[in-house]
Amino acid sequence: IVGKLYDAFAKQYQRIDESRDEQKSLNQLIVRIVFCLYAEDAGLFAKDQFHNYLSHYPAPQTRAALLRLFEILDQTDRERDHYLDPELAAFPYVNGGLFSNSIIVPQFTEEICGLLLNEASVEFDWSGISPTIFGAVFESTLNPETRRSGGMHYTSVENIHKVIDPLFLDDLRGELAEIRKLPLSNPKKIQKRVKEYRNRLADLKFLDPASGSGNFLTETYLSLRRLENEALAVLEQTPGAQALIRDGFKYVSISQFYGIEINDFAVAVAQTALWIAESQMNQETENIVKFDLDSLPLKSTTNIREGNALTLDWNDVVPAGGLNYIMGNPPFSGARLMSCEQKKELFDVFGAEWKNAGDLDYVSCWYKKAADYMAGTEIRAALVSSNSITQGEQTAILWKPLFHMGLHIDFAYRTFRWDSESKGMAHVHCVIVGFSLAPNPKPKVIYDSFPERAKNINGYLVDAVNVFVENRMSPLCEVPAMSLGNQPIDGGFYLFTKEEKEEFVKKEPKAEKYFREWFGSKEFINRRPRYFLYLKECSPHELRKLPLCFERVENVVKYRQSSPRLGTRKLASTPLEFAFTNMPQFTYIIIPETSSERRRYVPIGFMTPDVLCSNAVKLIPNATLYHYGVLTSSVHMAWMRVVAGRLKSDYRYSAQIVYNNFPWPEPTEEQRLKIEETAQAILDVRAKYPDSSFADLYDEVTMPPDLRRAHEANDKAVMKAYGWKTNLPEPEIVARLLDLYQSLTANQPLLPEKKTKRSKK
Repeated sequence: IVGKLYDAFAKQYQRIDESRDEQKSLNQLIVRIVFCLYAEDAGLFAKDQFHNYLSHYPAPQTRAALLRLFEILDQTDRERDHYLDPELAAFPYVNGGLFSNSIIVPQFTEEICGLLLNEASVEFDWSGISPTIFGAVFESTLNPETRRSGGMHYTSVENIHKVIDPLFLDDLRGELAEIRKLPLSNPKKIQKRVKEYRNRLADLKFLDPASGSGNFLTETYLSLRRLENEALAVLEQTPGAQALIRDGFKYVSISQFYGIEINDFAVAVAQTALWIAESQMNQETENIVKFDLDSLPLKSTTNIREGNALTLDWNDVVPAGGLNYIMGNPPFSGARLMSCEQKKELFDVFGAEWKNAGDLDYVSCWYKKAADYMAGTEIRAALVSSNSITQGEQTAILWKPLFHMGLHIDFAYRTFRWDSESKGMAHVHCVIVGFSLAPNPKPKVIYDSFPERAKNINGYLVDAVNVFVENRMSPLCEVPAMSLGNQPIDGGFYLFTKEEKEEFVKKEPKAEKYFREWFGSKEFINRRPRYFLYLKECSPHELRKLPLCFERVENVVKYRQSSPRLGTRKLASTPLEFAFTNMPQFTYIIIPETSSERRRYVPIGFMTPDVLCSNAVKLIPNATLYHYGVLTSSVHMAWMRVVAGRLKSDYRYSAQIVYNNFPWPEPTEEQRLKIEETAQAILDVRAKYPDSSFADLYDEVTMPPDLRRAHEANDKAVMKAYGWKTNLPEPEIVARLLDLYQSLTANQPLLPEKKTKRSKK
């Protein structure tokens, strides 16, 4: 309904595409109309009062009637004209600033009047609407490009509670449960505890520094009011409760909730959502205390500030000394997807001294701002974040300095899919990190398939020591070096599918001997190679006799010459060569750079020298069955799952982070031979299924039992080589590997530090 209203009104504005005033006015108009629709259904206005008022006017006069109503809703009885039309005078004073600003309202059409008076008013009851649905309302009015550019994702109630329950709500529920256990025979103690509890609820203050449409704040307010109402219900059972309820307590108020949001429409939606939440909860409270709590005029102040949270001083919104909790779902723009303005904001937040800050995701800014703001306070925080800040190279860049500041992680949700409430839902892969600077005596908890207590939660969100796996130039242990496959930079002119190659060879048969199988990650996992026209071994004299091949070479020259990169333009003089060449002379190991997170094992294999591999895979020349056995084991996979970067949620295998830092075992000769035996067994089983792709063979549903048994035998052989029990769970494997990594890296050199360039507008 809101989307229809928004679209219909947008057509009536004459300069909506270029006028910021008209855009903001449209946003405010929609929010005001929704509030009035809610108010007439929820009892804030008389029943159908808004509908009946507008229904008297034909479409050409509705605009003026609505503007006049907005003026009246912003006036107290003292300010109103004594001779005001009785129908307008019957509307209550709303207050709260909702109707205080002058806005541009376009002309109404018959379509708009019909939509507003029928579908929006008569056919729908707004009284029971969840205030948190306003987040979805907001998102539904923004196009996908706008959502992506801001990195915005709006939030279900279930996901909000993943943040606020472990942050504070579980403790408050526990405290109320203790009050419920008090015997009714001691009413004074109950009254004392309830008063203390309600005062505590009313003293808490919350900040969402990326508040969007206020879902976190609204759901937290509703949750606190429900706890307050439950406490009142307990109090109602004691003598003299009415007097105490009326005179002796503070009430939870929306003035306890603070937000910062850059989008003006979101600010308006958040304010309205809180007012509606307050109205609904007042009605629930009235049913308990048996007297009226007037919802109008709006008495409580909403503290949602329109502005950029990365340039504002949060103390100007709410002084840190008076705040208890920070929570929210900041924008998720990736390090390579930020706008120039966002990149500048990131560098300004982290400052010149923060090493490699340019490789961090945008959401990292909120961690740094929060840490600075929280210093010297008891504030605790929890933020939803893109999972990349706890994976790969970003982990060390962000968390190592934060830990040095004294920050610690109190609880965490490992990677899960975060769904928004809106139509055309945004699916993103997230983590939740709860953190603070002040000591926290509560047990640390990691939430994955189920919650587990932890001794320590490190930057990878595992129960292990605080170590950071950073870019390393060469392997930590004595194993063969890993490198990229071949990088063609050919514009696709040398690459062919099987069908394209066959068609080409029909036209130019002598070219067939120059085609080589070509494997990237996708081709290897699917066991379906493409074909590369490798003409470097073709003499100039012969190439002249192959006009179709010659044409391909000319196209590659043109493609490279047209590149904006100087290095690529230089490659135009050697069109038969790769930009980067890696052609091992003997059998080598191939590892796909990108692989699905649904697989327990990343498919790894051997390739022969006659096959060409792309730069979308990693190659290990001179590798043996022993190396293959360790790399394909659950031990290495556990390491990879923790330290590798991700593409969405898919694994991104890297040499400098995953392979070069992996702590290898030091097996006896007998243990080494056993690993070679179990590694060969895996290859033998796979050879029994030549028609099955690795995607099929390593799918957890379709993986053949004999292949699974072969891998399990290999896993046990590798664990024995480390001197471990063979039934260790993955979190324990990771903890031991990180301990081993810490001991091995005491004096090991890493990559030279990168010099980060600031972006220029």
